Order: sequence, then structure tokens, then C-alpha cells
Amino acid sequence: MAGARCPRKPTLWLSEESTNVEKKEKPLPRLNVHSAFWILASIAVTYYVEFFKTIKETIQADSWCIVLGSCLLVASLAIAFYCIIYLEWYCRIEDYDAQYPVLIPVTTATFIAAAVCFNIALWPVWSFLTPLLLFTQFMGVVMLVSLLG
Repeated sequence: MAGARCPRKPTLWLSEESTNVEKKEKPLPRLNVHSAFWILASIAVTYYVEFFKTIKETIQADSWCIVLGSCLLVASLAIAFYCIIYLEWYCRIEDYDAQYPVLIPVTTATFIAAAVCFNIALWPVWSFLTPLLLFTQFMGVVMLVSLLG
């Protein structure tokens, strides 16, 4: 794959009319109240329920479900960072979903499988609060990643 290159779109010449419309539109801020809330809520959950200590203890108890969930989560994040960093930033492909339609469904399915594994592994610890705590962690990570792209 030494010769593999980014498929770049040809540069299109824009008319004055379309550039004037683009100048008037203001991009939305990446960090807003909604994003800050979820990031702070995720940090609070991590601290107050001793999230990493609990994960460490669950791994030491030989929970195959948490190991499988971790592998699936790493795969999902790897695909997401491939889309954000390589395709969007490096190759400048804005609509990579059109060129690579399988990426989003595979990432979603992998993430859902990881979430199910984490819920099964951590249910004995937090019981019915497990989905709520993991959802808060998920939203915090999503909002943090959304700051990148």
C-alpha cells in the first residue's frame, strides 16, 4: 500500500454569490453549554463512582466481557479517528460517508456490541445504574471527540 493516496476532490470555482453567502454564515462554536455539561458530568461520574478503580477490579476478576468490550471499543475508536484524522483532516474529504459507506454502520455496530459487553460486566457492581453511568461516560467522550472535528 505504499502507493495509496488520498482521493482528493477537484477544486471547484465558486461564484461571487456563493462566497457572499458563506461569509454571512457563522460556524457554530465547538464548545458550548451542552458539550461542557456532558464533559463535566462524565468527569464527575468518573470521580464519584471510582470508575477506573472499578474497571481495574473487574479486569482482575477475569471478566471476559470487559476485555471483549475494551477490544470492541478500541476498534470503534480506531475507525472513528481514521475518519476524523486521516480522511477529514489529511485527505480533506468532508463527506467520507458517501465514498466509504460501510464505515459508519461498522463503527456503530462495534460500539453497540462494546456497550452491551460493558453493561454485562459492570451490572454486578452498579446494578440498574450501570446503563445510566455508562451513558454519561459515553456522552462525555463523544462531546470531547466532537471538539476535534
